[in-house]
Amino acid sequence: MWKALSDPLHYPRSQALAERTPAAQETQAKRPKRKAKNWQATLKRIWGYLARRKGMLSLVLLMVLVSSGLSLLGPYMIGVAIDRYLEGSGGTPWLLFLAALAAVYILGSVAGWLQNVWMISIAQETVYRMRLDLFRHLHRLPIPFFAKRQRGELMSRMTNDMDNVSSTLNSSAIQVFSSALILVGTVIVMLILSPLLMVLTFLVVPLMSAGMKWITRRTGVLFQERQRNLGELNGYIEETLSGQRIVKAFSQEETVIGEFGERNDRIRLSGFWAQTISGFIPKLMNGLNNLSYAVIVGVGGLLAIRGAITVGVIVVFVEYARQFTRPLNDLANQWNTLLSAIAGAERVFEILDEEDETKDEGGARPIRAVRGAVSFSDVIFSYVPGEQTLKGISFEAKPGETIAIIGPTGAGKTSLIQLLSRFYEADSGTIAVDGRDIRTIERASLRSHMAFVLQDSFLFEGTIRENIRYGKPEASDEEVVRAAELANAHSFIARLPGGYDKVLQGDGGGISQGQKQLLAIARAILADPAILVLDEATSSIDTVTEIKIQEGLQRLMEGRTSFVIAHRLNTIRRADRILVLKDGRLLEQGSHEELLARPGLYSEMVRGHVQFS
Repeated sequence: MWKALSDPLHYPRSQALAERTPAAQETQAKRPKRKAKNWQATLKRIWGYLARRKGMLSLVLLMVLVSSGLSLLGPYMIGVAIDRYLEGSGGTPWLLFLAALAAVYILGSVAGWLQNVWMISIAQETVYRMRLDLFRHLHRLPIPFFAKRQRGELMSRMTNDMDNVSSTLNSSAIQVFSSALILVGTVIVMLILSPLLMVLTFLVVPLMSAGMKWITRRTGVLFQERQRNLGELNGYIEETLSGQRIVKAFSQEETVIGEFGERNDRIRLSGFWAQTISGFIPKLMNGLNNLSYAVIVGVGGLLAIRGAITVGVIVVFVEYARQFTRPLNDLANQWNTLLSAIAGAERVFEILDEEDETKDEGGARPIRAVRGAVSFSDVIFSYVPGEQTLKGISFEAKPGETIAIIGPTGAGKTSLIQLLSRFYEADSGTIAVDGRDIRTIERASLRSHMAFVLQDSFLFEGTIRENIRYGKPEASDEEVVRAAELANAHSFIARLPGGYDKVLQGDGGGISQGQKQLLAIARAILADPAILVLDEATSSIDTVTEIKIQEGLQRLMEGRTSFVIAHRLNTIRRADRILVLKDGRLLEQGSHEELLARPGLYSEMVRGHVQFS
């Protein structure tokens, strides 16, 4: 069963398909060689984070030494006391002995408490750094990475996988240190007390090792599968909740529930077998421990009758046998958490191993003042190798010109803009801004001179003022209001409770789609870019509102190079030049009057023979 669950055929269908695409294979081929492929490599990388607190770790290790030493001393004192009582010999008063014994156990408890508190501090800081590194790295990854991943699946790595690592470091990491010391100390004392009984105690070790190896070989893949399934389920939940309107509009509730049930069942199966098989570990350990105790007591009793050892030694040996197997029991009981954490850490490091957005070329420099001259020269681009999306695109845009881009769906309109902003890189050809190849311009510098108003406007949780100011954090309140006025958003903002200080929920909850679009336009106005991109910026605005903002948009575009992807004729006809794309090729370019005067795709679109799309 565990082999079937770990088979690639049981991967989520969308993930399996994504991994078979040429683009995914090419991305995987470019990844760094250092990857979290096994638990040794994963633990080594976690240690890289822990090692930053070597001073605190040294104190933890000191407390482990103290608590381990005291835990070994206590049973020995009890054994000595028993032998002296049976022998009837005098010695240390019982009250003094009891006080010393109490001090040993109290100090051991204090040392154990301190090591736990300090280790929790180290663990929390370690997870804090890992989570921060992951979040930073996510913002360095290129747009194509996010196009192939579900947001919920990425969120699962930030939350569930990190929580698994955190819980393990808090509870299990310290156990590794103390267990190692207790094992070593126990073996030494047992060897001194009775080599024969020590050998008998060690007889169960091969059985323990064989059982652990058999179980862990099967549970490791199951815990990894469970984490993958959990990430897929989180992605599916996020996707369906985001598209709840569509689900209800097409009455697909039952279908969605059924698909959720399938994913949920995969988690149930992998979790069931992982927990069931790993649950054999404590049962195996307890059984072998009881066997070990029976052997020690039986053989020890015979030795005591013959005078080879004392009763106190038998009592001490039984306690040390428990001390010997207790660390193994603890590790066995926490093995589920340990395996789950390793699987989670591997998924985190898997993202950290993804290549950053291609670094700026060695000669790349910032660009200061931008006039806005843009040129494409024989640009070819493919999302998937061998399937060209743009085919030999060439055109020039003069500073301050408005360029409308039209064409059927899939013609390559948005891809053109993706290349200009360097979200994607062209396969060949040259794209230049003010005569400079954009590959010689630092990405951050290039994008700082551009502003985008996309078809699906996105607003962050926060006030309206903060959302408008997003592209220019240092802008004054007066500048924010002025930008809203130019976008024709001021009037509806003023009517809202709280006005500019109204707090919007996630993605602009509480206002209409058209109002969200107006705020996005105001945000672009405030950014004061040299190059403006409007990708269906008025698609969610009714005709009356569109007419109201045309004047504001014209003021915004004045003196700026603007690229407008639009379907409405009254938006297109105002452009200085229109680019007509189809199947990735630039078929026509010119003004509205020029294109209308000659037969072609544009004139067919205008006359209604072909729809704008």
